[in-house]
Amino acid sequence: MRNLLTGLALFGLFAGPVVAQAQDNTDKSKFKQLQQELPTPNTYRTASGAPGHEYWQQRADYNIKVELDDKNQSIKGSENITYTNNSPDVLSYLWVQLDQNIFEPNSASNLTKTGQLNDKMSTQAVEYMTREKFDGGFKIDAVKDRSGKPLKHTINNTMMRIDLPTPLKPKQSVSFNIDWHHNINDQKALGGRSGYEYFPEDGNYLYEMAQWFPRMAVYDDVNGWQHKQFLGSGEFALPFGDYKVSITVPADHVVGATGELQNASQVLSSTHQKRWADAAKSDKPVVIVSQEEATKAEKNPTSAKKTWVFAAKNVRDFAWASSRKFIWDAMNVNVGGKNVLAMSYYPKEANPLWGQYSTEAVAHTLKVYSKHTIDYPYPVAISVHGPVGGMEYPMLSFNGYRPEADGTYSDRTKYGLISVIIHEVGHNFFPMIINSDERQWTWMDEGLNTFMQYLAEQEWERNYPSRRGEPANIVEYMKSAKNTQVPIMTNSESVLQFGNNAYGKPATALNVLRETVMGRELFDYAFKEYSNRWAFKHPMPADFFRTMEDASGVDLDWFWRGWFYTTDHTDVSIDDVKWYTVDSQNPEFVNAQLREQQNKAPKTLSEQRNLKDIPKTRLDNRPELKDFYNSYDPLATTAADQQRYQSFLKSLTPAEKKALDSGLNFYEVSFKNLGGLVMPLIVRMEFEDGSEEVVNIPAEIWRYNNEDITKVFITEKPVANFELDPYLQTADTELSNNFFPRRLAPSRFDIYKQQQREQQNPMQRERSANRNGNKNNSGQ
Repeated sequence: MRNLLTGLALFGLFAGPVVAQAQDNTDKSKFKQLQQELPTPNTYRTASGAPGHEYWQQRADYNIKVELDDKNQSIKGSENITYTNNSPDVLSYLWVQLDQNIFEPNSASNLTKTGQLNDKMSTQAVEYMTREKFDGGFKIDAVKDRSGKPLKHTINNTMMRIDLPTPLKPKQSVSFNIDWHHNINDQKALGGRSGYEYFPEDGNYLYEMAQWFPRMAVYDDVNGWQHKQFLGSGEFALPFGDYKVSITVPADHVVGATGELQNASQVLSSTHQKRWADAAKSDKPVVIVSQEEATKAEKNPTSAKKTWVFAAKNVRDFAWASSRKFIWDAMNVNVGGKNVLAMSYYPKEANPLWGQYSTEAVAHTLKVYSKHTIDYPYPVAISVHGPVGGMEYPMLSFNGYRPEADGTYSDRTKYGLISVIIHEVGHNFFPMIINSDERQWTWMDEGLNTFMQYLAEQEWERNYPSRRGEPANIVEYMKSAKNTQVPIMTNSESVLQFGNNAYGKPATALNVLRETVMGRELFDYAFKEYSNRWAFKHPMPADFFRTMEDASGVDLDWFWRGWFYTTDHTDVSIDDVKWYTVDSQNPEFVNAQLREQQNKAPKTLSEQRNLKDIPKTRLDNRPELKDFYNSYDPLATTAADQQRYQSFLKSLTPAEKKALDSGLNFYEVSFKNLGGLVMPLIVRMEFEDGSEEVVNIPAEIWRYNNEDITKVFITEKPVANFELDPYLQTADTELSNNFFPRRLAPSRFDIYKQQQREQQNPMQRERSANRNGNKNNSGQ
């Protein structure tokens, strides 16, 4: 609205743009390059972000035999590891991860847990604090060389050093054996990334087994040995290799695992083998082990045993699940011309939800992720339902969410299930294939994977209720207290607000890059390039940052610095708008405008009251007191005014005359960066006739001054109002200052009568209503 903006005359604007004064301290500039923060490129990792011509990585191949004790909830195993030294270094010892050791009562993980007592404590809390200590952790029975001779070894919490009698030279391999056993944790009671669930209704167990065997640590060109202790948050850095795993379980158990089943004819009936073969040709889920068959097995457990043998090539880990409760279904997915078997294992308690959605969600994930990264390279992809809410391993993931006992479920449960399956199956790409260092950089797998999860969710269903990915969803975290935040580039075990920091914020950052900073075409190409460069390798943050810039031609150092190295947030304010029009100097037009403004000017309170309280002035009563000035109109156009105007027109050049006749509007808009994070400016101008225009301005507009800038907008039509970030693209934490003139943001308060919490989900309410309706109809 014109009367809410400042009206001034301007003709000298055409002389050239005005540049805001640069900040004095360029060292603090948000656009300072990341040279000091990133490692120096070398022959292993190049300045472009690609692996160098001398890049190397180690290899670990496993042959494992393990037996499940279903009576005592424990496992016992032996493994042979062949470790190949592809580095240029001589190794005198090897490091092995013992992640189960976090369950030892005196582990660093347990000893460093914090807590507090309240005046009132629940019985469950007291029971948890006083329960008998779980006898967890690896019991290492033997560490021997290939000939059976004991190897000296030292256990340091969750790490074990094996001292080699002869140093391992470059290009050499060494084989050794480890015998071990450990108890399996009750996942519902103790938590953890694996464990068992007990079903008292039928007296059976369901096992999800991960971090269940001693595993080689990573030795690389960046860290040497990655042997940071496992405290529970930072996940796992592991080398690639081939696995052969023999799993002995009760004969009525169904086993799902990383890799391909090698002895189907020995562990599956002919009926199940046929269904399995049919599933491999079907584009819809085929039931291999039915709910009826699983329920029958629950009621008649056997003491006999079977050994399932699986083989997996070029994987970084191995996980498995076992239960007589398992229903099993599968379908074929064609990815890049290659057939992949998508499968699900779940107990009857998970139906009907799992039978309808699980395997379809697996297939969908493979399709979408392959489109944006690399074609899924493995032969199978599995979703298992059990006590673990969500955890990932090569070809196999553990996923939570189950319906109510009556088979109904809320929309939150439904979408929670689909989302967790997409997320955990998606981890096959990040970090199981694009194998980042999870122990150090959680965001490189969780953040990138959460971003891809968002893309896959949006391809599952229009307006899918994605929890993370949209910039608006991260606002509350971004504006939270600084002492509750740390930069994304923080070690995994030291991250505060883990879900927001390592999942939500990096996922949002990538979405902002894709939609607002780079555009989909440039982003998608660069992201796919990163995935292809580092598939089956060990990328670091610098490799990702550099590749995204190298493949797109976009300088993103300012973006990485702001989003990943600081806790700044987006809060940009439109502080002021000045409206300029070109003064035509036509006296008739100028005087008419001034008269209109004068007539529209509001009367003061005194003027309004005087009209009532002073019916006639002295001059009204004595007209003879009037003189020249009482009839003089300063806004009337005179002959002298016209002469001056015509003389002015003759003095103009053609370009100046064109500018004078343009009728354009000039708006000087002042922006203030209150949150510290420099971001592009997306400005919507709504014109007085109701039309609008959106202008996208790159973040580099802040390069001379990171805090205060002005920008001139030239329009043919007068602007009614300006709005920043109209599509909520930048995670701006304060929308009230995004408007000029300011708008009141409506809020509401609810008037309610306190009620008990709704106990039924919508599906149950509908069923109850239908039952009641049928009863009423039958009584009529």
